[in-house]
Amino acid sequence: MNITPPDTGEIAQWREQLRSSSPSEILRWAHRRFAPRAVFATALGLEDQVITHFLAQDTLPIRIVTLDTGRLFPETLQLVERTEERYRLRIETFFPRTEEVEAMVRDHGINLFYRSVELRQLCCRIRKIHPLARALEGMEAWICGLRRQQSVTRREVYPVEWDDSNGLIKINPLWNWEESRLWETVKSNQVPYNPLHDQGFLSIGCACCTRAVEPGEDLRAGRWWWERPEHKECGLHRRPTQGTHG
Repeated sequence: MNITPPDTGEIAQWREQLRSSSPSEILRWAHRRFAPRAVFATALGLEDQVITHFLAQDTLPIRIVTLDTGRLFPETLQLVERTEERYRLRIETFFPRTEEVEAMVRDHGINLFYRSVELRQLCCRIRKIHPLARALEGMEAWICGLRRQQSVTRREVYPVEWDDSNGLIKINPLWNWEESRLWETVKSNQVPYNPLHDQGFLSIGCACCTRAVEPGEDLRAGRWWWERPEHKECGLHRRPTQGTHG
């Protein structure tokens, strides 16, 4: 379900209203404004684990979904269960459609993504974007773990945006957080996190497309490391998201 885009003034008003708000305050605002048509899409990264913690801490009944691409690290899959047990909640898992994956592999091979940006984007589209569209069906807003510090493609992230690709509001509670603040929150609250972070994997996606980051490298340097930095998005968070409405 695509909703009618808010006008520019309303988006600007929300941004100003939330500019100095904490992540918990932004999440409570999202619940008041959009429930029950708000959903949190988690990839089990550090940011997403912190958001899950805040949702559970405030007992906000916001639906939580994740995408299992079929190429995830075992540690990521184990983290799903650890998170569910820690917070006594259920994370809905969406998988790519079997027939789409089979056709893609039949036509282009199992590791097509290494050959070109276009083929990598095709793989992301089938394994991530199409399942996400099903997860967002019927929703008005989706909550994400985007931060401005993450990469050159995310420097213009705001607490609230219009996502033209998916036709709904995008909410980024951690938009202006530094990485050090994430770790402080994780450690002080015993938030479960992926052990790969301790091995230099700062941004974790599919196992075939993620490597550890070397000292001094960009936070997302380990994602699709064979591509140029400005290409390093899977399409879930295409910029700019606000179009003419933000």
